[in-house]
Amino acid sequence: MHGSIILAFCAGLVNATALLGFANNAVSHVTGTVSLFASALSFGQQTLIWQSALIVIAFFIGAITSGFIVKNESLALGRRYGVAMMVEALLLLAATVLFWQHSFGGELLASAACGLQNAMVATYSGSIIRTTHLTGIVSDIGAAIGNMLAGRPFNALQVRLQTGIFFSFTAGGIAGALLFQRIAYSALLVPAAIIFVAALTYQRTFGVHKSAS
Repeated sequence: MHGSIILAFCAGLVNATALLGFANNAVSHVTGTVSLFASALSFGQQTLIWQSALIVIAFFIGAITSGFIVKNESLALGRRYGVAMMVEALLLLAATVLFWQHSFGGELLASAACGLQNAMVATYSGSIIRTTHLTGIVSDIGAAIGNMLAGRPFNALQVRLQTGIFFSFTAGGIAGALLFQRIAYSALLVPAAIIFVAALTYQRTFGVHKSAS
């Protein structure tokens, strides 16, 4: 639960920084970007077509990278999450450099980092966990409350986790906006550092367990 909340905060911060940057593109989710692609395609906006398509492809490649490293969707301590998070931190570090150069490559690397993070832990205790966007989270919380009102079983642990992710992502967005006003693209160094420390902590704590990998 704590890990998901930390990752959600980082994703919110990354997305806010990208949105406020020179290209004003979201990088932590795909739905809005695909809508942007469809709109650009309809109006023949060539630059926007390629930009939105490449952001989606970068997110997809990040997810592929996660699957290759972790090799499983369900959470189990001992799997190579530490390696995946180190790769994510390096992607964010490189994205920071490219953002400062106003290179579109910064958007792509940030999107790849989000895709990697989002795919890293797909399921936990039968629940789908997403840490880079909130559509599914809000839907699941609403459905759980509806079930409770209808007198059906209420999964308090799941709702607590998803509520934590919601508020953490929101807090990350606020932090990203405030940091961007002060240090611009260097704001990305904050989630990069948090994720790198989390990776080292995980490796030292659980990296010795090889049986689940």
